[in-house]
Amino acid sequence: MTRIYQVDSFTDRPFTGNPAAVCILEGPADAKWMQNVAKEMNVSETAFLYPEKRAYCLRWFAPDAEVDLCGHATLASAHILWEKGFAEKDEKLLFFTKSGTLTASQNDGWIELDFPLLDEEEAETYEELVEALDVEPVYVGRNAFDYLVEISSEDRLRKLEPDLTRIAAITARGVCVTARSSSPEYDFVSRLFAPAIGIPEDPVTGSTHCCLGPYWMKKLDKDTFYAYQASERGGYLKVQVKGDRVLIGGKAVTVFAGDILD
Repeated sequence: MTRIYQVDSFTDRPFTGNPAAVCILEGPADAKWMQNVAKEMNVSETAFLYPEKRAYCLRWFAPDAEVDLCGHATLASAHILWEKGFAEKDEKLLFFTKSGTLTASQNDGWIELDFPLLDEEEAETYEELVEALDVEPVYVGRNAFDYLVEISSEDRLRKLEPDLTRIAAITARGVCVTARSSSPEYDFVSRLFAPAIGIPEDPVTGSTHCCLGPYWMKKLDKDTFYAYQASERGGYLKVQVKGDRVLIGGKAVTVFAGDILD
């Protein structure tokens, strides 16, 4: 039997934020088995990790595909390693991943992830994308993973009801829509739609903030932000741009644990 945990990330309350499954293994596992577990868990990502030297090898699977970078499942993994005694509370965690070596550390009650900056470049306005969102964009950009679309207001962002079938046909992991926050509590808000990998709307997405951080740094002339992802569950993050890295801060709570019998 293999122990598996479910954690709500980028929140301090159960049943909000982004749920991730965390499976700690003794060694490498078969990719097909991991994909089947991820499909069975049916949350936006399931993390699989095992110790190697003084670090952990970490892979992330969405219900329909393995992904190259995931913030909330990395946050959940760090949370479980500390909470369940796999690592000391003051220990900095290293993860070997498809996106290079990532780290997690405790910082004043927050878990802080050190991730690569994923800058975007302006893209031609894509008619299919605009029609799928049914909104007039302020800006359209693209990086290695997603389209980035800025729109005029948080109110419009919260009311979006995109055509997910058309979004799924767009060649990208997902479409991230963002706007300035109408609340002084946050600097910007966002939503992410990724039906192509089995995630109609992701509740809170750490990896998109590797792009949103530098994007809003240029717009707001600052390098540190509080951000809110305005999905139905909702979640909040700290974001700091440091050179070619982005520090993503969040909190997490364990919801349940169980055993995989296969």
